[in-house]
Amino acid sequence: MRMRIAFLAALVVVLAFDQGSKVWARTLPTRPANCGVTDLAAFRCSGVPQPVIEGFWDWELAENRGAAFSSFASEAAGQIVLALIAAGALVAIGIAAARTRPDRRLKQIGLACIAGGALGNLIDRVRDGSVTDFVRWHVRGHMWPIFNVADAALLIGVTVLLVDGMVHDRTRAA
Repeated sequence: MRMRIAFLAALVVVLAFDQGSKVWARTLPTRPANCGVTDLAAFRCSGVPQPVIEGFWDWELAENRGAAFSSFASEAAGQIVLALIAAGALVAIGIAAARTRPDRRLKQIGLACIAGGALGNLIDRVRDGSVTDFVRWHVRGHMWPIFNVADAALLIGVTVLLVDGMVHDRTRAA
């Protein structure tokens, strides 16, 4: 029971940070000024980079109709497919979390990060038809795909699951 509460608490923290950061991100400047979610998603306007660390990291508002890290951009039919995949993944993650032994805390945290990230982007996709992104990393001419807190949580969750798997395999072998 305690592990389920910890899983849900971690999921809610990730979701709150994601949705809160996206509310803030929607206040970032755009060109032309005051364009809406649909205009950003249709590339009729763009976010104006706001440097955090000059030459490396900017806040830049964007709307993404694709999957994580702005990949696989798609139209309305693709939005339904991506939403169904996210919903199915959330069910599978919930089942995996419920079946995870109590001593596998790291696995629970990884699953919670993935679930929180998937749910955060799913909420955007269902509400707006796109996902709000705003973190831009770059070095010289190279730009990494723009992303958000949910995308970062997904990546962190997968990394935590990989580490947990390696640690669990080592302890089992010993």
